[in-house]
Amino acid sequence: MSTLEQLLDSGETFSNITVQQLLDKAGVSRATFYAHFQSKSDVLIRLTDELRESLLTLAREWDPAAGEDGADRFARFFEEVIRLHRAHQGVITAVREAASYDSAVSDFYTANLEGFEETTLRTILSQQAAGSTTTDLDAVSASQIIAWGGAQAIAHHIQVDDGSRDAVFARELARIWWHGAYRRSTGDQQRTRPA
Repeated sequence: MSTLEQLLDSGETFSNITVQQLLDKAGVSRATFYAHFQSKSDVLIRLTDELRESLLTLAREWDPAAGEDGADRFARFFEEVIRLHRAHQGVITAVREAASYDSAVSDFYTANLEGFEETTLRTILSQQAAGSTTTDLDAVSASQIIAWGGAQAIAHHIQVDDGSRDAVFARELARIWWHGAYRRSTGDQQRTRPA
């Protein structure tokens, strides 16, 4: 698996990497490869699974109710998420690429984001039940926007930024999510403009 990550980190695109390249670079036989993996996509999925679990664990452990500095704690959370994404940028880019044409990778990618969506939904619902965020927030839609939109925003940021603005990006993402969902005030329900 590390061979695939090395090739991706060197700038190779997933679609251009062949099983033969993996075999040659890893120094293993085709029989050994297929004894452990069904395909090159299987290697990518297994390689990504540990990262996915790390990110899901971070999301599950983050508790909006753990203090008054929620937006600041959320910014630190996103800094860690961005750090992990940067450290595994080649692999994440490969998953996004392969998901467009490989159904196994697409299913994995979708399940990955659905896991974040479910975690976010549970958090929003618990915050609504505790009275910490307004009940007029549609928790299902908000969790979809947070999970799927956040993934797109982070991926784009990493592509266009050299890392120098990671903290600023994390802070803004945190504030948008914090004040837009987790601590949206009830005054945002329906404001009318003066005539």
